[in-house]
Amino acid sequence: MLACKLCEGIFKVLIKDIPTACQVSCLEVLRILSRDKKVLVPVTTKENMQILLRLAKLNELDDSLEKVSEFPVIVESLKCLCNIVFNSQMAQQLSLELNLAAKLCNLLRKCKDRKFINDIKCFDLRLLFLLSLLHTDIRSQLRYELQGLPLLTQVLESAFSIKWTDEYESAIDHNGPPLSPQETDCAIEALKALFNVTVDSWKVHKESDSHQFRVMAAVLRHCLLIVGPTEDKTEELHSNAVNLLSNVPVSCLDVLICPLTHEETAQEATTLDELPSNKTAEKETVLKNNTMVYNGMNMEAIHVLLSFMEKRIDKGSSYREGLTPVLSLLTECSRAHRNIRKFLKDQVLPPLRDVTNRPEVGSTVRNKLVRLMTHVDLGVKQIAAEFLFVLCKERVDSLLKYTGYGNAAGLLAARGLLAGGRGDNWYSEDEDTDTEEYKNAKPNINLITGHLEEPMPNPIDEMTEEQKEYEAMKLVNMLDKLSRRADVKDLHQDGG
Repeated sequence: MLACKLCEGIFKVLIKDIPTACQVSCLEVLRILSRDKKVLVPVTTKENMQILLRLAKLNELDDSLEKVSEFPVIVESLKCLCNIVFNSQMAQQLSLELNLAAKLCNLLRKCKDRKFINDIKCFDLRLLFLLSLLHTDIRSQLRYELQGLPLLTQVLESAFSIKWTDEYESAIDHNGPPLSPQETDCAIEALKALFNVTVDSWKVHKESDSHQFRVMAAVLRHCLLIVGPTEDKTEELHSNAVNLLSNVPVSCLDVLICPLTHEETAQEATTLDELPSNKTAEKETVLKNNTMVYNGMNMEAIHVLLSFMEKRIDKGSSYREGLTPVLSLLTECSRAHRNIRKFLKDQVLPPLRDVTNRPEVGSTVRNKLVRLMTHVDLGVKQIAAEFLFVLCKERVDSLLKYTGYGNAAGLLAARGLLAGGRGDNWYSEDEDTDTEEYKNAKPNINLITGHLEEPMPNPIDEMTEEQKEYEAMKLVNMLDKLSRRADVKDLHQDGG
């Protein structure tokens, strides 16, 4: 095949000492050809892989990245390796033999805090992501042998230019510029690689692991509070952050919220004093200088997650891939951390006032989630119902108040709670406070539909005395006929 011969010719040229411009041109052609799996079969050899490793500066342990003129060659070589590793099983096996993951980590350390070589960093991370995706052994090697968790976390710190104010708190500049396209791409690739490295990390066994996961969760909190160059890039960035947070042990997710500073506490007190005295529920949550505050805690990151979840609901498609990760994350956070649950309850299920409409009718977050409780996708409706159930402290009576029995029947049947009761998890015993509007409407609320139904008018009230007497006689005659038929039937049975 002509394309195979062309590939072989390119590798023969790349062995030689040729000008940088010629190397870049050859690599660009090879990158295009490497998209075809059939072309790669005869040319994917250990020798050819080593040529690309050399050009990508993956063989030199002590060589620094000082020659800017070589950067285009390094970037194109990494692009070629990405295509070849993705499209060739032989290349994937050779990557293990050549210890490519370790070489990529070494190159990444050379790139640390060097913002002008973001392209190299980006494709290094992409190749790490591909290797960890295709080989479970490489995931383990990255996690334990190569210290991939702290290394990739440091890459994120560098991309976000994080300045720490405390062990797990970073300074957030709400008026700062958005991330550059290159910084955003690097961060996304690092998040994807970290997801593969931590995909099995459900439990923390050592204190050092706990600390590292908390640092990573703090970096991800920072990630949620910044924006990319475009709205789509911001959503992609936050989506990958949500996926990675799902791998963090739930005990380490407390760093997503943090106590207010002295200055913020003073601002919150001022805001509370400004609120009317009758707005007691609203006093729980205040917004001051772009900071969402609840019970003395900064809830910005949780609020971003809630807004992200609502946007995914509003899209109306790909719920399983796009919505369930963030719903699962919020559910686990609520189950494990009281302040997060109470804040989300305040946002999603505020005290009921107007109950004239069914719970699934409307545009609030509650309405949208209740609609999902009867979604055709079993996984989607289960996690939506579970989220609301946890916000209600797994109390059936509280859930029914917000959703109605009809919408909650599926969850209650699966949990064996159709007769009432509560779930297995323990929650604080603080009681919900019903509004006066809800208390007045409660006797007339239909428990099945969950909304207020006006009492049906009594038709007898509008009848005259003659009409009432006429209807009463009709009823007597009908009962008499039924009685006679029953007697005849008994006679037939006795005669038989």
